[in-house]
Amino acid sequence: MKRLLWLALVVGAVSMAASTNPAVADMDDGSKITIVSPKHGAKVGDTFELTYELVKGPKAEHAHVYLDGQPQKKFSGTFKGLSKGTHEITVQAATHDHDHVGSSDTITVEVQ
Repeated sequence: MKRLLWLALVVGAVSMAASTNPAVADMDDGSKITIVSPKHGAKVGDTFELTYELVKGPKAEHAHVYLDGQPQKKFSGTFKGLSKGTHEITVQAATHDHDHVGSSDTITVEVQ
């Protein structure tokens, strides 16, 4: 009986987090985002340009860029001075209020 109560509490907590956290509860407005360059798995220098295409749905206004899970505030389109090694880049469609919509694309690159 205690297990059943515990399970119900865990399921409730996860459901609540998903409904209040924009990163978990992304709305799908039909937007589509695609990273054009560099390609997934590319070997790049420590400075390189990121290009992506955003096909906006009714709610998407812009995109957020993340490097290794960290938001890149006011991203200019060029990564500069990255450390050598593997890095993950994610581009996420977002609304005017910066809430995420369902579309995102993720690649990894190897900085030489």
